[in-house]
Amino acid sequence: MDRPWLSVLIPTYNGKDYLRFTLDSILRQGDRHIECIAIDDGSTDETLEILNVYLDRLPLKVIQGVRKGNWVATTNHILSIATADYVCFLHQDDIWLDDRLRIMKSLIDKHPQVNLFLHASQFIDRDGKCLGLWKSPLPKYPLATPPHTLVKRLLIQNFIAIPAPIFRREAALQVGGLDEKLWYTADWDFWLKLAALGSTIYYPHPLSAFRIHADSQTIVRSSYLHDFQQQHAIVLNRHLKLWQASQKSRHNTKRIAIFSIRMNTALAGIIHGQKVNLLKLLVSFLVLGTAGWYRYWQYSRIWERVTARLKVRLSTSA
Repeated sequence: MDRPWLSVLIPTYNGKDYLRFTLDSILRQGDRHIECIAIDDGSTDETLEILNVYLDRLPLKVIQGVRKGNWVATTNHILSIATADYVCFLHQDDIWLDDRLRIMKSLIDKHPQVNLFLHASQFIDRDGKCLGLWKSPLPKYPLATPPHTLVKRLLIQNFIAIPAPIFRREAALQVGGLDEKLWYTADWDFWLKLAALGSTIYYPHPLSAFRIHADSQTIVRSSYLHDFQQQHAIVLNRHLKLWQASQKSRHNTKRIAIFSIRMNTALAGIIHGQKVNLLKLLVSFLVLGTAGWYRYWQYSRIWERVTARLKVRLSTSA
């Protein structure tokens, strides 16, 4: 077999409900010049049996591990053994849309100097129904996004869906992979590290889908509000220090980013039925001023994120 052009990293744990849809979405791409590496974190359901069914259908390697409870560490392990020049993540409940690989491979072939390629995504519910689009507030292809622009906007909010990026493996190793101490914000930290290396290309049409459901790690782990907020603060402070920008730009961006963290924490609290100080949140929003409001609204994608989750809650309560 020829050397693959793409390594697809699939961390799994008790993923029987959606894993078949994830693997089928890879199968529908019709591209055999990739490698898929699944690493299981000690599943106690039928996850491994499902993976084994696809061994003959996909160029798939399955690594069975003991329970660590850290998808970041397991992902770093399979990143270290991936053999392709380009890599992407695909979690067990997300899917690719048709033609994703063909379109992204075409962009990569045209722009071999670029380290990071992104595209828009969809939000979907547990049944695969589209809940809305998840776009990135970036210049649309054929324009490229310079490092300063992406970092400045990404500091305010992680607007990159995990199944959306394809990145150069060499660049990922250069920045040290994912930070294993960050169980919630490791991807945000990782995108910021990659963004600083060079220009990024953003394809504005959805080619993947991010599934929202009550059992997702995004939902479950966000219930630890103190740790949730602290992990966001760690990433923000780390990359503000590294960001080559004027003092004024750093100050203004930090104010908006701190509000964004407070808003994310409040939303997580509301989802989990915890008490939230809405008055304090409102005051911190008002002091941003008109320019700050605009930047937050534009770069946080707050409307897209909240409406998708509201649709899920309304459908489950109906």
